[in-house]
Amino acid sequence: MSALIERDDNLYRPCVGITLFNREGLVFVGERLDGPGAWQMPQGGIDAGEEIDVAAFREMEEEIGTRSARLLGMIDEWIYYDIPPRTAQKLWNNRYRGQRQKWVALEFTGSDADIRLDAFSHPEFGQWKWVPLTTLLDYVVPFKRDVYSRVMQEFAPFARSLSK
Repeated sequence: MSALIERDDNLYRPCVGITLFNREGLVFVGERLDGPGAWQMPQGGIDAGEEIDVAAFREMEEEIGTRSARLLGMIDEWIYYDIPPRTAQKLWNNRYRGQRQKWVALEFTGSDADIRLDAFSHPEFGQWKWVPLTTLLDYVVPFKRDVYSRVMQEFAPFARSLSK
């Protein structure tokens, strides 16, 4: 039995996370420019009044230079995580203690050549690759592992159906 944890939403930045599958059921991960060795799936803030799917496609375009995808599904509830205090200070001057995320699964409909990490003036990733969903925990920073475990569990059916 798990206890419900009360959280103050004002302390968690609203964010969308994107699990982008290719046609083989592999998942996009990018290595952060500000953290060599730190790989993650695309994610970013949700603007006030912005729909989750709209935010996902906007963030995908900002981070990897393309909107070539179709929506497969979404995790309905918010998933929360805390970030290390030094990181919170650096990123947000301690306005937030972490992020609350809505996760979407998208199927990439373009070609690898469509992915451009330098499409916008402030790139997030230095390199990228496709990896099996089951290996995501090998790449992600420790404070995001619980989130990624949940995403892997929820979106595993998409990986299986695309890899057939």
